[in-house]
Amino acid sequence: MQVILLERVAKLGQMGDVVDVKPGYARNFLLPQGKAKSASETNISAFESEKAKLEAHNLETKTEADALAAKLNGQKFTIIRSASDTGALYGSVTPRDASDAAIEAGFTIDRKQFTLKSPIKELGLHEIEIKLHPEVTALVIVNVARSLEEAQLQASGKSIQDLAAEQEQEAEFEIAELFDDIGSAALDDDLGIDVEPEALVDSESETSAESKSE
Repeated sequence: MQVILLERVAKLGQMGDVVDVKPGYARNFLLPQGKAKSASETNISAFESEKAKLEAHNLETKTEADALAAKLNGQKFTIIRSASDTGALYGSVTPRDASDAAIEAGFTIDRKQFTLKSPIKELGLHEIEIKLHPEVTALVIVNVARSLEEAQLQASGKSIQDLAAEQEQEAEFEIAELFDDIGSAALDDDLGIDVEPEALVDSESETSAESKSE
């Protein structure tokens, strides 16, 4: 099926291009979203007559998108989720979740503008592309963590694996200290048993000496 593009479509063409696409793609995506019209003579003529107006509108919206992209690029949005000790989420993070986090941070972005190849299913920092305009995109980072404290640690560059390793080392250190304390206590007991008889003998000797002197 041939369509004429009313705006730039990634991997397909620029505004005004007549391209061949699958009928289902045209009917379910391009046509209902106003990205294209069927390439009939009437539609092509209508496009040519409105081309200047469409290009002016495209330039205006692109300028606005560029300004928003400058603010969005590099932004980090935190999303708190439950997860296992290995970092696997109980569920997943979707474009809607990312949109809600962006809105909470003060940016109004529709969930359809977030591009996820697949749902996020692990803790950590995930880069997401936001399509602001056919010719403008922004990259943001979604920080998925189990708590705000964990999110801050991840933001500093530590992964869930690093955190787990640190916790394991701390546990091993505490266990080692406990065994050291137990060993020291046992040694003190042993020394106490050895010393007591000697102390008793010394005490008896002193008593005997005092008796003789009297």
